[in-house]
Amino acid sequence: MPVVARIAQFAAAMTVWRRDLHVHPETAFQETRTAEFVAGKLESFGLRAHRGLARTGVVASLEGRRPGGRAIALRADLDGLDIQERNEFAHCSRTAGKMHACGHDGHTATLLGAARYLAETRDFQGTVHFVFQPAEENEGGGRIMVDDGLFKSFPADAVYAMHNWPGLEAGTFAVREGPIMAAYDVFEIVVKGRGAHGAMPHQGVDPVVAASSLVQALQTIASRATNPLDAVVVSTTQIHGGDTWNVIPDQVALRGTTRAFKPELQDHIEAAIKRIARGVCAAHGATEEVRYERRYPPTINASEPTAAAVRAAVAVVGETHVVHNVEPSMGADDFAFMLRVKPGCYILLGNGPRDNGRALHSSRYDFNDAILPVGASYWARLVELELAEGA
Repeated sequence: MPVVARIAQFAAAMTVWRRDLHVHPETAFQETRTAEFVAGKLESFGLRAHRGLARTGVVASLEGRRPGGRAIALRADLDGLDIQERNEFAHCSRTAGKMHACGHDGHTATLLGAARYLAETRDFQGTVHFVFQPAEENEGGGRIMVDDGLFKSFPADAVYAMHNWPGLEAGTFAVREGPIMAAYDVFEIVVKGRGAHGAMPHQGVDPVVAASSLVQALQTIASRATNPLDAVVVSTTQIHGGDTWNVIPDQVALRGTTRAFKPELQDHIEAAIKRIARGVCAAHGATEEVRYERRYPPTINASEPTAAAVRAAVAVVGETHVVHNVEPSMGADDFAFMLRVKPGCYILLGNGPRDNGRALHSSRYDFNDAILPVGASYWARLVELELAEGA
């Protein structure tokens, strides 16, 4: 069963929606225009849009033609990123310093397309909730939606999400049971020394040198302090310190992210960062303050929902275009918070080659509009198969 014929008929409309969203990106909890755009479309399909969950989230429910049955939730993310877009096409971002560099514009348009089709046909038994979530990037909008009562107001037996994946052939799906995305934690280490004249370093305690040593030492957590069979990433992504050429500053701040799939490894990384920071700073005569924050848990797919996702994907693109045991990614997604309270599945949809900067979080990224009807058809078939009479 290929792309749904009716969805293919309005694929051009989905492209218009997607590009409108790309032109007007909004970041975490600021997605007011985006939310109104989504709510307006849902209402034009005959659905009632519930606004305001997690501040700027939107949820709409649809019952099938046949009463009773189960309920499932389908989630798309709304927010963009703080990146200055470097593309030059007509639908380039018009908001300085912000762009849709992760494809959330495409995810939103895809789920809207499925909502339009399902509202027209309603060929299922049960209820589907269309969940448009804010603040996936860094700020944990998924957690806030759950805390604000998402599944109390919209009860669901399972929850599903889909993310585009550059580097995977366009129109190919990839999934795995178990962990598919890593836990996402962040750290900040403030190295405190004693400022001095840049020409007289012996009169102070140089936090720049200590911080430089610390950046290198942190890499031993993955290379020397962790079982090589366990996946761990420790990345220092920011260094802040000093104000002028000839002054050794009083302190330097290091910030970064860590990734792992197991809670015990998160504990191990946090303890190792604190131990290494204390030792390196002491060796240089400096002191340290360490802040370690658990952001997102790992994204873990449950068995039965993963099997359901595979069935729907095969129904749309065929067995040969579904990768069943894709390698997990050290990326992260706050959909993990929804999977903590409901069984579900997070599936990847190929966006095509990474050429011309089409990698996620690149200033030259753009969603591949050709996969919009593929993604919408996947959502439609998932609902029709999972909420089939007697399923």
